[in-house]
Amino acid sequence: MNINADESKEKSFKKSVLLVSTFAAFLTPFLTSAVNLALPSIGKDLHTNAISLSWVISSFILTSAIFLLPFGRLGDIIGRKRIFTIGISLFTVSAFLIVFSHSITSLIILRIFQGFSSAMIFGTSMAILTSVFQPGERGRAIGINITATYLGLSLGPVIGGLLTHYFGWRSIFAFLIPFGIISLVLIQTKIKTEWAEAVGERFDWRGSVIYGIALAAFMYGFSRLPSSTGWICVTTGILMALVFLFFENRISNPVFDIRLILRNRIFAFSSIAALINYSATSAIGFFISLYLQYLKGLDARTAGLIMISQPIAMTLLSPVAGKLSDKRNPGVIASAGMGITALGLILLCFIRETTPDYFIVLLLLLMGIGFGLFSSPNSNAIMSSVEKRHLGVASGVVGTMRMVGQMMSMGIAMMLISLYIGKQTINPATYPGLISAMRTGFVIFSILSVFGIFASLARHGKGEKTT
Repeated sequence: MNINADESKEKSFKKSVLLVSTFAAFLTPFLTSAVNLALPSIGKDLHTNAISLSWVISSFILTSAIFLLPFGRLGDIIGRKRIFTIGISLFTVSAFLIVFSHSITSLIILRIFQGFSSAMIFGTSMAILTSVFQPGERGRAIGINITATYLGLSLGPVIGGLLTHYFGWRSIFAFLIPFGIISLVLIQTKIKTEWAEAVGERFDWRGSVIYGIALAAFMYGFSRLPSSTGWICVTTGILMALVFLFFENRISNPVFDIRLILRNRIFAFSSIAALINYSATSAIGFFISLYLQYLKGLDARTAGLIMISQPIAMTLLSPVAGKLSDKRNPGVIASAGMGITALGLILLCFIRETTPDYFIVLLLLLMGIGFGLFSSPNSNAIMSSVEKRHLGVASGVVGTMRMVGQMMSMGIAMMLISLYIGKQTINPATYPGLISAMRTGFVIFSILSVFGIFASLARHGKGEKTT
């Protein structure tokens, strides 16, 4: 009886952890996809140009990327639940404040604040799941968690489009406030356990600062290319990254253990594959949103219904791919997904103003299938390849690869818009420049995806291990 009671209690606890983590995983992706769709409305309301609009997205991504790894490590030391809870609280507050934002400057500042809170959530959520679910059931749990992420991406364009159409873009942020509050209630009532396998170890503040400066300089510089300022910042970022690696290799409790890269083939190449994949796909939504609403003349609601096709495919496939990765080599599944994504991107290179809407839907579905097959197995490979004391760092790396990839993808998009359109507002006179920027971007993303296939396949070899 006691054994059965313990098993029942453990199952209930696991379901609660999965529920809370999944609920939180929905928030940020939903907001990202909804804001992507609302960019033209934000631009019109706040009287701003395409470059400033892109920073509504990029400021959030940049801040999240800088703090993901430090918060992942801090969660290992002082408690992942604590960091996760603070993150949900700050995210909810920032959504509330954005409702009252009436200038592009204040909006971008609050999006930075929101990126900070998102780093606390995603720097710990995957580690919490991996702490609770053992190998053999972990892939399914991660798959369900990522499904919530894709569900947020799916509903973002639809609900975001409806809210923007009827109530204005600020209503998107107001919509999320109750969800944040419900998440906090679930955390306090359902999860009583704390996880901190590295408790007592020192937090590497100096390494975190060097890391943040290096990443900020590189990503900001990348967004300013091909200007001289951009090249200076990118070079500074690379030099600071080398200083960071040198410093981390000489201390006993680094914010990032270099050995995870040097001695763990699965971790290294899975992380690289994730970085390339997000770099090649994240700006697709940005480009397609502008394409549908400007070049095709669709309203936000209709554009959202078209854009939902990609995340729907992701949502349906992620739990299946995650469960399959518990039984089959996750690297093989992820590599197949990367190949399908590359095919979709190659076909997008031929997009024109006269391209039928149904063809856009089919291409988005194809890339959704590819990404759905890639993400869950790849995340499972990363999280299952490290010791428990490094789970927070691994979770931070998963999130950082996503955010850095998104920033690089947006950086490429911003650079192309700057080259083809400049600082002009998007209007019929600049439409030829917009379509040229998009097609050039899709060519670059296609090349990246092909390289990503080889990086994903390279993880197979001697020395692989699963924890």
